[in-house]
Amino acid sequence: MSLRRLLGKAQAESPEKLQEHYGPLLGAEERVEIGFKVVRDTFVFTNKRLLIVDVQGMTGKKTEYLTIPYDKITKYSLETTGHFDLDADLKIWVGSFDEPIEKKFSGDSNVYELQRILASHVL
Repeated sequence: MSLRRLLGKAQAESPEKLQEHYGPLLGAEERVEIGFKVVRDTFVFTNKRLLIVDVQGMTGKKTEYLTIPYDKITKYSLETTGHFDLDADLKIWVGSFDEPIEKKFSGDSNVYELQRILASHVL
């Protein structure tokens, strides 16, 4: 496991690998567009929704699968540290909740592709 992952920064995962692993949770016409892993949790952005896989507890035997339809995302922000150090912070506000869902992304994650996918589904 990389140091970045231990520190809680998201790293990109292959859409094909995520499609294979989470395929049983997806609808018939649903496909993974991009995904990120943070320690034991995974953010999967499909063509229909955001799926957050939250592995819980010390043993990791309990898992929550949270679905957020794109039309429930009210706003989002992506803050980068610059052109050379591409670490980024993603915030997603859902429905009427005051607090956003927040994740940090490592410099090797394609946050601009994530921005493009969110813009195409949310705006």
